[in-house]
Amino acid sequence: MRALTYAAFGGPLSVTDVPDPVAPPGGAVVRVEASGLCRSDWHGWLGHDTDIVGFPHIPGHEFAGSVESVGDGVDRGWVGRRVTAPFVFACGACPVCRVGDGQVCPHQRQPGFSDPGSFAERVVVHAAATNLVALPDDVTTAQAAGLGCRVATAYRAVTVRADVQAGESVVVLGCGGVGLSAVAAAVARGADVIAVDLSADSLAAATALGARHGLLQGDDLPERVHDLTGGGAHVSIDALGSPGTARAGVLCLRRRGRHVQVGLLPPGAGAAPIPMDRVIAWELDVLGSHGMDARAYPALLDDVRAGRIPLASMLDGRGPLGLEAAAKALPDMGSSFSRGIVLVDPTR
Repeated sequence: MRALTYAAFGGPLSVTDVPDPVAPPGGAVVRVEASGLCRSDWHGWLGHDTDIVGFPHIPGHEFAGSVESVGDGVDRGWVGRRVTAPFVFACGACPVCRVGDGQVCPHQRQPGFSDPGSFAERVVVHAAATNLVALPDDVTTAQAAGLGCRVATAYRAVTVRADVQAGESVVVLGCGGVGLSAVAAAVARGADVIAVDLSADSLAAATALGARHGLLQGDDLPERVHDLTGGGAHVSIDALGSPGTARAGVLCLRRRGRHVQVGLLPPGAGAAPIPMDRVIAWELDVLGSHGMDARAYPALLDDVRAGRIPLASMLDGRGPLGLEAAAKALPDMGSSFSRGIVLVDPTR
């Protein structure tokens, strides 16, 4: 099969032929029809993710397609079905998974990081009975390709970790794929959303999704948020992942507010200077959010189908990239502004 690979961290990316994968016991092979190009792929390529253990490596962790084959122990009824899967493949058997927290499974596997990823014509899904998510007929494969990381992670961050309520003020820092997903989810919950980014185009995308205010990132951001909200936001979501945005998110909060860290903070970026004196004195909650268990997908899919999460409008309007174009686009993700969820079609 054709796949996008790299042989060293930060090294050249190329499209090559690699052996077709075989469905392992308990697993499945999915023919990839679309895969999201995510900033996490950029982090992995640069070596920020220590789970990548072998080269050449295939990135890509957000995907949708059709089940092509299944291994021993998997219901053959999955074959031919359109599916997606979380970017965290939970084992499904440990105590953490049994209570529904597969997104933090201690035995997790991740396509594009610990395992070969989805910038290829086929990808393996381990523990298929736990991780495969069947797609409704009215959710397209292209729409579903962005669910696995950005949309699902942001959705859970808003609806579960922050538990955003109608009428609350929510500030979202970073309006790429994760941030726009967080904006849409918070608006769907009836929140008053403030979007923050360095790009006017990204802020325009956020306001089109229902954000009431769009602010350019700056040193005075916390003061502006406090002025707009009359004392600070109820919730802040760092959807970018940098020491500066993490600190700013905490400082944007009102007393008893909740900060949710979604954007990755790799060790190489340095420690985030969280103002713990403010956290203590104002009784702030600082929460992490890492993906979403497959069993939580039905609620998200219902919101997508009902239009409360306008997934189609969150896709980058330039259409899917072929693998060669993705090889050029991935290294640029650290310096270019996002205009929505970029998709890769590995058949092109």
